[in-house]
Amino acid sequence: MDRVINAADAANFDLSEDQVAFRSAAATFAAAELAPQAAHWDAEGIFPREAIGKAGELGFCGIYTPEALGGIGLSRWDAALIFEELAAADPSTAAYISIHNMATWMIAGWGQPALRQAWVPDMAAGLKLGSYCLTEPGAGSDAASLKTRAVRDGDEYVIDGAKAFISGAGATDMLVVMARTGGEGARGISAIAVPANLPGIEYGKKEEKMGWNSQPTRTISFSGVRVPVANLLGNEGEGFKIAMKGLDGGRLNIAACSLGAAQGALDAARRYLRERSQFGQALAQFQALQFKLADMATELVAARQMVHGAARRLDAGSSDATVWCAMAKRFATDAGFAVCNDALQLHGGYGYIREYPVERLLRDSRVHQILEGTNEIMRVIVARHLLNTEEPLR
Repeated sequence: MDRVINAADAANFDLSEDQVAFRSAAATFAAAELAPQAAHWDAEGIFPREAIGKAGELGFCGIYTPEALGGIGLSRWDAALIFEELAAADPSTAAYISIHNMATWMIAGWGQPALRQAWVPDMAAGLKLGSYCLTEPGAGSDAASLKTRAVRDGDEYVIDGAKAFISGAGATDMLVVMARTGGEGARGISAIAVPANLPGIEYGKKEEKMGWNSQPTRTISFSGVRVPVANLLGNEGEGFKIAMKGLDGGRLNIAACSLGAAQGALDAARRYLRERSQFGQALAQFQALQFKLADMATELVAARQMVHGAARRLDAGSSDATVWCAMAKRFATDAGFAVCNDALQLHGGYGYIREYPVERLLRDSRVHQILEGTNEIMRVIVARHLLNTEEPLR
């Protein structure tokens, strides 16, 4: 990585001195702890708990978790800056850390006091890790149709059902599970914190994936799993609302990870064009390649501004924050993948081999257009807003 982060950025992008410091710390950590091992973790399918623990020591496992519970209490804008730097070295591990942050924040925000004290400080420190369990084999984009059920039996819920595509499954300690405690539809869904080692929980095989290989992805089945009612997050029937609040921030996190992947790919392409020669001159001297690099940088900067704008709206509690988060996620994940793809093309055949990082950045960033709500669903969210209100998006 040849990134340079300095105080001048505060003036250029209206960042505070603290934000520049957080971003610099994340870049330093990524260069020291993620970049040297990212290719190895990817090739061998290694979940780097030790490195994630070191991220926790810097506060990166509880970025927007309150300080009173062991987090560092930063904003969603701050988080976007941090995740971009982590992802410039390793989008897969950065994306897992973002998911863990979401699970930790949900327990911190909606858990009962005893549950919060028992779990959140260790999760914020990276000592215990979390998974977010919403998607099911038959309920992906239509999350409100999920079938996993939690039936109350005295002071416990009994959970039966299955979840699919769960990041970290089988290697984490806490599962934030969306389950049906009432009737059909979104209002019948509740959120429950489920310790990952309870009897009746079984994990499927580790999925063989195109990317995101430094984090395991498995199905989870629940058969008669008993959880204390005290592990309910919020009230019964609030689970879908909690899930959607989590996804607003989650979409920004994944968008930021796409920014990071694109920045890492752009940096790699710049180095390659300077170093490689053809027809008696450096590739950097060919105007067609200069134009391509300029377009990549322009798209990346535009995506970054959209993500940061959406993050500021979410931090401010704006009424249109959800639609801004959807737009930012759609635009940044599409643009990020396109920049990675162009960077690979600029490398020629070398971009297609694993000795160079761009093929891994490409593979890791592709799934960002699918998860946390597909980009088609992001378009649905934006279109509904446009058709159901007269207010402009500004």
